[in-house]
Amino acid sequence: MNTIKTPIIPIKKTFAKVEGSHELNLEAICVFSAIGFFLDTDTYWRDEITLAPGTKYVLDKDSYLLESKKWFQWHYSPRAISFEDALREFTKLLETIIEEQTVGKKVILPLSGGLDSRTQAVALREHPQVKSYSYAFEGGYAEDKIGKKIAEKCDFPFQSFSVKKGYLWSCIEELAVINTCYSEFTHPRQMAFIDEFKDLGNIFSLGHMGDLMFDSFGLDQLSFDEEVQVIIKMLLKKGGLELATSLWNSWGLEGIFENYFESRIRDLLKGFKIENTNAKLRAFKTQYSVVSWSSNNLAVFEKVLPITLPYYDNRMCEFICTIPEEYLANRQLQIAYIQQKAPDLAKITWQGNKPFNLTNFHLNKVPYNLPYRVTNKLKRELNSLLGKPFVSRNWELQFVGKENDKQLRKWLFESDLKELVPNVLIQQFYDNFKEKNAVKYSHPVSMLLTLALFQKKFNK
Repeated sequence: MNTIKTPIIPIKKTFAKVEGSHELNLEAICVFSAIGFFLDTDTYWRDEITLAPGTKYVLDKDSYLLESKKWFQWHYSPRAISFEDALREFTKLLETIIEEQTVGKKVILPLSGGLDSRTQAVALREHPQVKSYSYAFEGGYAEDKIGKKIAEKCDFPFQSFSVKKGYLWSCIEELAVINTCYSEFTHPRQMAFIDEFKDLGNIFSLGHMGDLMFDSFGLDQLSFDEEVQVIIKMLLKKGGLELATSLWNSWGLEGIFENYFESRIRDLLKGFKIENTNAKLRAFKTQYSVVSWSSNNLAVFEKVLPITLPYYDNRMCEFICTIPEEYLANRQLQIAYIQQKAPDLAKITWQGNKPFNLTNFHLNKVPYNLPYRVTNKLKRELNSLLGKPFVSRNWELQFVGKENDKQLRKWLFESDLKELVPNVLIQQFYDNFKEKNAVKYSHPVSMLLTLALFQKKFNK
């Protein structure tokens, strides 16, 4: 027998066998197509599940599930503490976790224009061996310039990478093996320069999950039915419902996909004994979206070197459950931490509020931001006229342009995808992407591409 205790936020999937026939779980694949990840413990197969977070399992020698019991339940138990006390606790906890994870290591720190990696940079500032990097889309916003400024203030050696147009096609089969086709392929941008990581250090310090933990959805208290609808809207990708419904109908599944999906969300949301709407939605998204989507893409980093994630630590999860929601809203704890410990970093542009920074982002409103917005719009329009359209979305690098289209068509129409998805549907969603609305139909096309790789690599 094998006993497994999963962490609150697992970094990687662990699979177990259950009773049933070894056939595709078509209902689960429809949900996957709609939202971009498998819901709960679903997998591609009816006789296989993933182990849920925060749970103790007993498996037999052949990995069949014998019993399970939750050891952690998300909760909202806010303490009567001041913001200053919460900040002191956050500071000590974050710095303790990062020190434990990185002591004696040569740390690689990805730096973005946001807050999570900047918060880590503050905690790692006195670490003797940190190298950093950032990247920018070819033809997109120069996010690496912000990363470079942060690195310079911290005296971190810095390297800038460019995410080139069409990089995916030379590594898509390798990526399919790395993420096992449990998430689509346009988001792991690190694949564009994965071979260059090894020279930077021997361990990653990654900031995933910080933006969810240290913010609030900003919603009033909602009824259960309203919460269900918010989650459905939050999870469904553009064009995802249309693709899932088309697959559901083409496979002759019973009932209506939309009803099935809502029923699943209702059942899962009932499992959270949290009254506060914002805390409940954070718990739901962490347990299902983060675990099944964000964590799956971490495999790209792990392919090269070990990874550490301070915000994934069980102690950080427990801490969040006890902090009043008003202290978590609007990234207050992270901003106050940076302002207090590294005011020079606080004065560097915050990408989400550019051109403002952590000391004046409250001015990101009319009329104060009008000069930047007007100038930026004119610059984009001029570049577009010059044949240099601005790139801001992952799929634009992979699906737009003649060579990209050639590769995309090869995988959609010259692969075994047609054995799983009727060719008429493949053609329909491809045509919708090309001729109707590329933004809306980029997700369905990306999911069909994922299923094409699944068919080649795992469904033989």
